[in-house]
Amino acid sequence: MTAESNAVNLADGLDGLAAGTAAPAFVGLGALLLTLLPSPSPAPLAVFCCCMAGACCGFLAHNHHKAQMFMGDTGSLALGGALGAAAVAGGASALLPALVVTSLFAWEALSVMIQVIYFKYTKKKFGAGRRFFLMAPFHHHLELRGMAEVSIAKLFYGIAVGLAALGSWLATTL
Repeated sequence: MTAESNAVNLADGLDGLAAGTAAPAFVGLGALLLTLLPSPSPAPLAVFCCCMAGACCGFLAHNHHKAQMFMGDTGSLALGGALGAAAVAGGASALLPALVVTSLFAWEALSVMIQVIYFKYTKKKFGAGRRFFLMAPFHHHLELRGMAEVSIAKLFYGIAVGLAALGSWLATTL
């Protein structure tokens, strides 16, 4: 849960990115919980996930580019904690599909780890640290490569929707 919380916090670097990617993750997590858990036990957890998705969408109305309001650490850490808690509450059978649903956040955290490890390794080997990405987390790398902030957000939204669908489908095949 801590890793998920920090991963969502890392994704909160562009206007609307954390809320816009968390909303489909919550919907996907709610859908897979309805699929995996016996009735009626998943209903409250699925309702919680859908309420969190709705809250993200409502917040996105004020946080899209050019943001009028910022989420900050308190909001992004809470979103990540809620995603992690819902996945854990879903039991062992929900963990793999939940990992798929939230793998965009895992990639953001992994990109930071790759950057730090590579920098330390090259500093030790060559005397000066080199960077694997132009900047970490990965969405900042794309920004420095010349991609517009809005385009990055839309790309990540699409990926989040695709991962939510994939995780929900995976839950039906287990």
